[in-house]
Amino acid sequence: MIPLALDPARVAIALAGAGPLAVRRLSQLREGGADPQVFSPEPDGELAALAGDRLVRALPEASDLDRVGVLYVMGLGAETETALAELARQRRVLVNVEDVIPLCDFHSPSVVRRGDLVMTVSTGGRSPTLASLLRQRLEALFPEDWAERLRTIAELRNRRRAEGASMSEVARESRELIDREKWLP
Repeated sequence: MIPLALDPARVAIALAGAGPLAVRRLSQLREGGADPQVFSPEPDGELAALAGDRLVRALPEASDLDRVGVLYVMGLGAETETALAELARQRRVLVNVEDVIPLCDFHSPSVVRRGDLVMTVSTGGRSPTLASLLRQRLEALFPEDWAERLRTIAELRNRRRAEGASMSEVARESRELIDREKWLP
């Protein structure tokens, strides 16, 4: 596995699915800044409400996938999910079929967000339970105030770079700030 962080402003993302897994994935994508097109022939009320005007009440066709870089698929049944994965690959679209490892080009990690601080845990799809437990530990180790701590570090970095400080000076001063504030054990 090669970990990546995608910028949803640069990579078009779509979701094809139904049910609670689709709702959960759509929520996670939105938390990450994506506003994906949602394809669902028969969405339940919760998915339809969450997708809003991004909902297409059909499965994606080849022409739809020509405008997508990443496709998440779930809750559509094995036959439909397999067909969509094959169609996506034919269109050179990376695909993730929820909980079907052989149909996945990538796996989505468990995520902890603290503002711009994003920490992830992945088991390569082998144990979502372990990834979830480790995510819970990270949440405890890095409480919500880490969002403000990162802003403070970023302000120091931006100010010192604007003053002409070298990257090594900025790194040293950042470490000194973190140590002085005792932010890490």
